[in-house]
Amino acid sequence: MDAIVLLREDHKTVEKLFKRFEKTGDEDTDERREIADSVIEELTVHAWIEEQFFYPAAREAAPDTSDHVLESVEEHHAVVWMLSELKDMDPSDERFKAKMSVLMENVRHHVEEEEKDWFPDVRKAVGRNRLQELGERMAAEKEKAPRDPLTVPSADSR
Repeated sequence: MDAIVLLREDHKTVEKLFKRFEKTGDEDTDERREIADSVIEELTVHAWIEEQFFYPAAREAAPDTSDHVLESVEEHHAVVWMLSELKDMDPSDERFKAKMSVLMENVRHHVEEEEKDWFPDVRKAVGRNRLQELGERMAAEKEKAPRDPLTVPSADSR
């Protein structure tokens, strides 16, 4: 699987979790916690492999995408901090659903920009063989990726 296909699959997985969350009611706190925990893990691993492998390869192959990479890292920064707050938040807290809603808006915006505006340019610049190699490496590294959102490099504000 190539790197862009892998990232798109991650996007689909997270979107399914978001849709499940949106169908929950205020009384479904256990289900909300379970879904949020899955979202936290999925997005943490996804952000980590993007920042460690995909973004550097994209910047090297397509230097004109550097601004997009930098913006994406800043979007990740906001997302991983929200994930870290959700991780420790009680799902019955009145702010839990609101925080998840803001997270979903931010992630959906990020995904739309990547998939429509950026991935096609990266695909052309990087090439099929390199994307295949990169995808294999990213898939292998997912197992080793951290599960704590604040260990993602973009969590650091410097």
